[in-house]
Amino acid sequence: MQQPIATNDVILFSTLRENQYFDRKSARKDDKEIAKHISAFANSAGGKLVIGIEDNGEVTGFKRNGARDIEKFERAALTTCTPTPIVRKDRIPVVNSSGEEDFVLVLDIDASTNHSVARVSDGEVFLRQDDKSVRLSREQVFALEYDKGQRIFEDELVEDSSLDDVDHEVLDRYKGILGTEVSDEQVLRSRRFMRDGKLTVAGALLFALDPSAMMPQARVRVLRYDGVKMETGERLNITKERSFCGPLPKVIQDAYELISSMLREFQFLGPDGKFQTVPEYPEFAWFEGLVNAVTHRDYSFRGDYIRVSMFDDRWEIISPGALPNIVTLDNMRTTRYSRNPRIARTLVEFGWVRELNEGVKRIYTEMQNSLLNDPVYTEPDGARVQLTLENNIVARTVRRSEALEDKVSPEVIASLGEYELAAVRLAFANGRVTARELAAHIGRNRRTASRVLGKLIEEDGLLEWHGSSHNDPKQFYTIR
Repeated sequence: MQQPIATNDVILFSTLRENQYFDRKSARKDDKEIAKHISAFANSAGGKLVIGIEDNGEVTGFKRNGARDIEKFERAALTTCTPTPIVRKDRIPVVNSSGEEDFVLVLDIDASTNHSVARVSDGEVFLRQDDKSVRLSREQVFALEYDKGQRIFEDELVEDSSLDDVDHEVLDRYKGILGTEVSDEQVLRSRRFMRDGKLTVAGALLFALDPSAMMPQARVRVLRYDGVKMETGERLNITKERSFCGPLPKVIQDAYELISSMLREFQFLGPDGKFQTVPEYPEFAWFEGLVNAVTHRDYSFRGDYIRVSMFDDRWEIISPGALPNIVTLDNMRTTRYSRNPRIARTLVEFGWVRELNEGVKRIYTEMQNSLLNDPVYTEPDGARVQLTLENNIVARTVRRSEALEDKVSPEVIASLGEYELAAVRLAFANGRVTARELAAHIGRNRRTASRVLGKLIEEDGLLEWHGSSHNDPKQFYTIR
């Protein structure tokens, strides 16, 4: 059952930046122009197309001079696309910019998961790339047709699965994001994560308590090595190892926290003659690499799992499965194609897949801004994709090599609340933390930040306060 869209969502549709999953168009466009965007969304990962709002956000609806009949747009997928994509339609009552009662039309377009691509009436094929619908060449269409067969896997049913396998904490978070209170089963069915009482592959990966019990390849393994290469036998040099096997939103969160705690900081002499402290890698670069691997790996490839390897001089992440055929090592900075569109779109809703219009391009930018070598993407054996980030250890000196867990036990870390953990991490990463810095970091006021820091001193004994008085503007906190 499709949930109704609240009227105040029109404000969001008017201001939201157009991206991989969202576009808005004037009702003066003809249905063939709209069909182009329907085709692009269906051939990519799906998305929302809102009609009746101008590119500048003005709500003009369907009563403006030159506007076409709303029924034509509602039938556009049926009359101008072959095969017909699955499109859900909602008319939202609005007051347009002329003060009249009117409507805007929301077309919610599903990703096409069969072997056929969605063509418009003249035979052209479009694909969503960032915030544009791009026409494909004949060769690109052939590659897309070949690759679309892989998409079926995320919609396959997992035998012997049921609602009993669901992690209801994660599903409750998702229901909160959707703004619905319907039953768990109804949400899963309406979002196509469950059929006939069984979870689909995408449903299990996103919401099952332990997807690896159904698909052993569904896990992420993080390893830290002492040195610049992997040793074996008596010289085994693994200093930290952990596997994550839960639902993907939790896997991303837990892996992020572990990797953050293990990353080092470096010092180098700046142009002003003073030492500056920088992180081992820019956070966006390594985190985007992790999220991309979890989101886009080939889950039908059963012989391997995602592996993050941290060496003294580099960070590697290996994602099973080759690049989707329309994406190559040469065009991956500008070309987007999701092998798992339901997983990708859901992780966007959770907030993990971020910066939709930047992605791989921003990894390059962040590494360059940190004066590091460009990231290196390779396909070592044609069956997996590897991302390598180098940390330039030769040009920088190690400030410290210990992880947060060397200062604070894992049991204590696990007992901390969200804001408390943020405070401890800031104090560890920067050597100190102030109430102002913590308030900005967690998005709360300074009083809340001071209360969190006070608890970490008095109840947990993790921090020490430094200052001449509690009115001292230079007061700060450090790890005890």
